[in-house]
Amino acid sequence: MRSLDIGALGMQAQSTNVDVTSHNIANMTTTGYKRQRAEFQDLLYQDLRRAGSPSSDTGTIVPVGVQVGLGVKTAAIGRYMGQGTLTLTENELDVAIQGRGYLQIDMPSGDTAYTRDGTLKLDADGQLVTKDGFAVQPGITVPDNATSVTINTSGEVFAEIDGQVALQNLGQIQLATFINPAGLDALGDNLFLETEASGDAATGVPGGVGFGTLLQGYLESSNVNVVQEITNLIKAQRAYEMNSKSISTTDEMMSAVSNLR
Repeated sequence: MRSLDIGALGMQAQSTNVDVTSHNIANMTTTGYKRQRAEFQDLLYQDLRRAGSPSSDTGTIVPVGVQVGLGVKTAAIGRYMGQGTLTLTENELDVAIQGRGYLQIDMPSGDTAYTRDGTLKLDADGQLVTKDGFAVQPGITVPDNATSVTINTSGEVFAEIDGQVALQNLGQIQLATFINPAGLDALGDNLFLETEASGDAATGVPGGVGFGTLLQGYLESSNVNVVQEITNLIKAQRAYEMNSKSISTTDEMMSAVSNLR
């Protein structure tokens, strides 16, 4: 009976659904996290009677066929890039991206990674880096005699130097955008790599056409809606139970057949 396999596939699909929803809830306080959603497709169908086939030698055709579905499969786990809430931190090195774009990060492997996490720090040389010590591109170094740092909405970084009236321009933070950001490869640690699906990175100045702006002293929260995720979790649980019930019902039917005298 096909229903045993179909029910098992349904349970596997809903297990994946629960995994994705649980991952969203676990990252509800992760800076710059974008929620994910499992997407499903029906599997191939068995044609027991094909629609449109001849039903007689006079040219009549079958108007509606007999197709039996074989279950469900996970087609994709999509990432949704909506803007998260901006949270005030009052840390002068924190920056939130308002709109499209990613910060560019130099990885030890030589690759360029991308992130929405604007929790920036200074290393021992005064270079602007991530929490893991990876340098932000293009490289910006803050002098050790700087008393404060200012980052404007277009990404220009200025330092107030002790004893100087004018602010010193230290460089410009640039953003990268992708035609399909959902196609980026997630590395963990809030980092992504470009792929053929995401397309090549287009870089530019914050505030330019197609690029978001920066807001100093803020961080972007995740875009996870907790109420929605809890609702999704309950729906996935109920769907899992219903698929389990179909297996139990099939088992009872098979038992009834095997007990015929």
